[in-house]
Amino acid sequence: MSAAPLRLVTAPVADRPPLDTFGVREAARVLMIGLVLGGTLLAGLARHGIRKALRRSGSGWREAAAEATVDAFERLGPLFVKLGQLIASSSGAFPPALSTACLRCLDRVRPFPAAAARQIVRADLARPVDELFRSFDDTPLSAASVAQVHACVLPDGREAVLKIQRPGIARRMIVDLRAALRTARLLEQFSHAARVANAVGVVDDLYEATVGELNFLVEAENQRRIRADLTAFGDNEGVMVPEVHTAYCGPRVLCMERVRGVPLDRFDVTAAHPDPELLIRRLVKVWLEGVTVHGLFHGDVHAGNLWLLDDGRLAMLDFGIVGRMTAPWRQLVRNMFHASAFDGDFTPVAASLRELDLFPDQSSDDAAIGSQLAMVLGPILSGELAELDLKTVTGLMLDFGTDSGMSGPRQLILMGKQLGYFERYAVTLAPDWRLGTDLFLLRNIFPDEVAAARAELPAADRSERSG
Repeated sequence: MSAAPLRLVTAPVADRPPLDTFGVREAARVLMIGLVLGGTLLAGLARHGIRKALRRSGSGWREAAAEATVDAFERLGPLFVKLGQLIASSSGAFPPALSTACLRCLDRVRPFPAAAARQIVRADLARPVDELFRSFDDTPLSAASVAQVHACVLPDGREAVLKIQRPGIARRMIVDLRAALRTARLLEQFSHAARVANAVGVVDDLYEATVGELNFLVEAENQRRIRADLTAFGDNEGVMVPEVHTAYCGPRVLCMERVRGVPLDRFDVTAAHPDPELLIRRLVKVWLEGVTVHGLFHGDVHAGNLWLLDDGRLAMLDFGIVGRMTAPWRQLVRNMFHASAFDGDFTPVAASLRELDLFPDQSSDDAAIGSQLAMVLGPILSGELAELDLKTVTGLMLDFGTDSGMSGPRQLILMGKQLGYFERYAVTLAPDWRLGTDLFLLRNIFPDEVAAARAELPAADRSERSG
């Protein structure tokens, strides 16, 4: 068995091909998209019976149209499957029938041949699979829109998995994105529904997600950093990130330790774990420390990327999409949490917003802006913060920023999307839990304040549950 190739990952940067480019390939793709969407939609309505659907009370025709749309997504390929996944995981932003139909996109992705997977590994790592690994399973464990995962065993006997990118996917997805942008602009010109859904914005979000996912060296570095951050305080043993085997990673190949468990969307967590509330609290704590302390956080925490392992720990997977918080952004979010959890003073939040140049020059002083923020957030900060909803806090911050002339802060938007996921999990796993009173989440962010608050509690309550 040959030694592993020496391959160092040093701050890789994702390639960013221009999105607003349009040529022959893109024009042909726009035509194809239109033909497939239109043809599949008409065929789907015909199959369900147009007359029957229109006569029915309720939304029968909408369901037929939604199913046909997803049929078209599957025919059009990986980018459109990813669009379906985005719609499925952001149900509140899209018609219910479409969101429900798009759930198919989470599972129904065909694998590509093992021979192609082996060829990609050889091209990226400069050696054939049989020389690199003690064993390699040609049957993939799973297949997704961008890559599929194969089990393997390293030369030293450790079990691992290889995430291998689909052949030719990078070029195809960029062409599709350019075509989708042109299509979205046309739709917004003629369709009120497209404007309400912000079709162009959806394509922009897909582009940002795609360029980050297409270079697996970037993903490997994201995963390595977040795994290291996880151990910074020594109290996050209940959550893990798989180790990256850097020597076996390339632009289209990512190798990591194999974990055994089940994604959260595949079973009843409340029946499988003795304390599902503690599970979600541990997850949010780790994620929040990434946002406010380390500056790097998981940007796609849908249930398929969260696994309950056989040993009871929670694993975070798939770091193609991450959020990055510079020091001023981290301070903004820290100030927001401090105000909402401890003293109600939003003046530091206003100061952070001004430091980030998110207010026009003519805006009021920080104290006045802080008072306005407190008024905006007031309805959900009543009493002892028992009803604090962090997704709502973020949404109101964005609304306030729009009204005040703030520029569109992508960091807060991505953060808000993840809080939306956490809120959804909490409804099922921890219906009585309120984030705003949970000192456990904040003990490494505001150690002095949390220690003082815990000191006022009865000794019996000074547990992990109280911080």
